[in-house]
Amino acid sequence: MGREYKIKCRVPGTSDLQAMFRRLPSPIHREPLAEIYNYKIEADGFYFVDRLVDTKTASVALRIFIDAALAANQTIEISEP
Repeated sequence: MGREYKIKCRVPGTSDLQAMFRRLPSPIHREPLAEIYNYKIEADGFYFVDRLVDTKTASVALRIFIDAALAANQTIEISEP
């Protein structure tokens, strides 16, 4: 379970995605070993899941996805599917 977000946008180009990936915090919580967040790049944007393990880390990651989407688009749409 967790909290899901759909960020509808034109997906940034390869070099912008690579830069975004370098900025992302680790999605793995060490103690206990658990997934903090997960994501998927889709044709119409990003799908992001906060697993509610470490909300601070997940919010940093979500912000990086939103910033990347806004850098490539004038407007984006964020929803909870």
